Amino acid sequence: MGKIKVTEDCGGISGLKVIEPAVFGDERGYFMETYNYNDFAEAGIDCRFVQDNQSASRGGVLRGLHFQINYPQDKLVRVIRGEVFDVAVDLREGSETFGKWYGVRLSEENRKQFFVPKNFAHGFLVLSDYAEFCYKVTDFYHPNDEGGIRWNDEELAVAWPIPDGMTEADLVLSEKDRALKGFAEYRAAHAVHS
Repeated sequence: MGKIKVTEDCGGISGLKVIEPAVFGDERGYFMETYNYNDFAEAGIDCRFVQDNQSASRGGVLRGLHFQINYPQDKLVRVIRGEVFDVAVDLREGSETFGKWYGVRLSEENRKQFFVPKNFAHGFLVLSDYAEFCYKVTDFYHPNDEGGIRWNDEELAVAWPIPDGMTEADLVLSEKDRALKGFAEYRAAHAVHS
């Protein structure tokens, strides 16, 4: 292996992994492999990714916390421009860390990737003026299959690093994300107890 460094102690939540690729640079620029099945499988990420997605967001945009209801996806996420704070919340029934979250800064400078397994809620906050976000997923997009939990749910208590000069009121959310219910409602709807 040796081409990637994998950190598995992500807040004590099993399954989450932060991946740092080997970067080969000189005066011309750099080269790195962003994905190599053999290296990732050796690191315990033996997935069949079927779709690549990319989004762009301006500073202060917060997307999430989203999950798939009937067609859960493993996700491998990274940032190719700017910086985001990326968050995963454990929604796995019976997990010892159910309802716990972990966040990592992903940026074009650190080139880190974040592997988020199935049955986690996921979201991110753009910390730079602009960010481009890429992610590989293991199932295709299914309309009407997305669920969500309110980004600032008090029980989850995600410590979002609000960018300097901004307040929570300045964050930019979609109307759909603003209307999401809390973690208690999620548990009640899924008959799950933390």
